[in-house]
Amino acid sequence: MSLDNSKSDFPPLPAHPQHVGLIMDGNGRWAKQRGLPRLAGHRAGVENLRRVLHAAVELEVPILTLYAFSTENWSRPHEEVQGLLSLLRESLKKEVDELHKNGVQLRHIGRLEPLPNDLKQQIRAATELTQHNNRLIANIAFNYSGRAELVDAVQRIVATGISAEQVTEATIAQHLYTAGLPDVDLIIRTSGEMRMSNFLLWQGAYAEYHGTPIYWPDFDKAAFYQALVEYSQRQRRFGGLQQ
Repeated sequence: MSLDNSKSDFPPLPAHPQHVGLIMDGNGRWAKQRGLPRLAGHRAGVENLRRVLHAAVELEVPILTLYAFSTENWSRPHEEVQGLLSLLRESLKKEVDELHKNGVQLRHIGRLEPLPNDLKQQIRAATELTQHNNRLIANIAFNYSGRAELVDAVQRIVATGISAEQVTEATIAQHLYTAGLPDVDLIIRTSGEMRMSNFLLWQGAYAEYHGTPIYWPDFDKAAFYQALVEYSQRQRRFGGLQQ
């Protein structure tokens, strides 16, 4: 996979989000429409990540956070869960070296411990290999929960010995999985659902939201650009008044 530097074939935008979150929804329904098993939809969704990474570079979005697997997804049928784990193994094996060559920094956000040992090792190896890349930061939220992230942050704060009186919003932000990154500016959800599903609860407090009926496997550069167009037309007030 090569992320080229060619100029976008879309008109330039007056405002670009620095950090975009993607709730990649609708793989199962995409497969059902085509008479395919759900896992075929998940595979198509994984393959679509290539297009989205290309689009992010071309459209000048430097940070993506991709909601791949929530802590609640463990309750899905065993066969589907094992298939998702296998897809992640396969993707890491096939794509990491090429992503590294193209300057993509991979980060994992979520809880590693419940994952199988071999997968944990793959994730750690991928993040270590790509840690100094800066062309595009791709946070993979796998076994992720916004509530769990806040619990983990509080536990880290307590472990450091910081007193309750010393805790500020900045303290909490510094102990999140996304520490050191700007808050998410825009959250895109595919498939037509209109809910956050426990995603970036702290970081997305003032994020703009874009919902699209397109299922994730069909979410392409044009759909991504349309979300950025809408973002560029909004006035972000962060609780204040429009200037």
